[in-house]
Amino acid sequence: MSLLRIAGLAIVLVISLLFAVFVGDQGPWYFSWVIGTVMIILISGAGAILLDAQMDSSSEKEV
Repeated sequence: MSLLRIAGLAIVLVISLLFAVFVGDQGPWYFSWVIGTVMIILISGAGAILLDAQMDSSSEKEV
């Protein structure tokens, strides 16, 4: 299992290096785009969870 994990990480490293070489000067833009997209998804998911928890707590008070 450990050898498989190391091989997987090595493949990810090679793909990342090839991606960095191909994008060249536009690398920071793609990096910020990926990080921004992930952050938007996480923040919207957290907001949905908080809204659901708020709706559950308000329905308990009405009863």
